[in-house]
Amino acid sequence: MWKNFMLLLLFAALITSCATKSQTGAGIGAAAGAIAGQAIGHNTEGTLIGAAIGGLLGYAVGNEMDKADQAKINSAYETVPDGRRSHWVNPNNGNSYTVTPQRTYQNDQDQSCREAEILVTIDGRPEKMIQRACRDQYGNWIAQQ
Repeated sequence: MWKNFMLLLLFAALITSCATKSQTGAGIGAAAGAIAGQAIGHNTEGTLIGAAIGGLLGYAVGNEMDKADQAKINSAYETVPDGRRSHWVNPNNGNSYTVTPQRTYQNDQDQSCREAEILVTIDGRPEKMIQRACRDQYGNWIAQQ
């Protein structure tokens, strides 16, 4: 069971290593779905079903997010205090975003990092994900897998 789970996480990491935003969303969604499927079903089938559903939802979210939305998410990482919300609606596609930074911390490489809950509503369907971002050597926020 854990062997399949680890293989799935490795696959998700490979997908996201050189990926577009939709591919990155799919990889992150698959990993989150696998964890949820394992927690709920406690078996390989639950893990695989969770990974499939999470991958599809993650792909859809990543595919719909444009550069302006990503810039606003990065701005939330930069300026919004932990526990406060930042909300906007993309005027080009009508998608709405609510970003709530949850915590700020230093990682093992001594980078400043933040964890945020992101609620995206696409075509009236809300999707929630947790994203982590850390500063690179130039001070830019980079989403972590």
